Amino acid sequence: MRLPRDLSGVELAKLLRRYGYDVSRQTGSHVRLTSNLRGVQHPTIPAHKSLKVGTLGAILSEVALYLEIERSRVEEELFSQ
Repeated sequence: MRLPRDLSGVELAKLLRRYGYDVSRQTGSHVRLTSNLRGVQHPTIPAHKSLKVGTLGAILSEVALYLEIERSRVEEELFSQ
């Protein structure tokens, strides 16, 4: 699946709510999310207008590893609509 090229950090934070992530704080141009689903995880997302593809891919890989599911499944669930 091709990753979106125009997704903002704020939009990604909203999409990740379906996996139990909530915004815990924002410092400057970065948003810190928190999930307590399987232990505690704190991914940080740049609050830029559009995320670079490599940055988006790294965040999705981190989320998939934490949730113990395939990254392709995370991509499909978030962006197939």
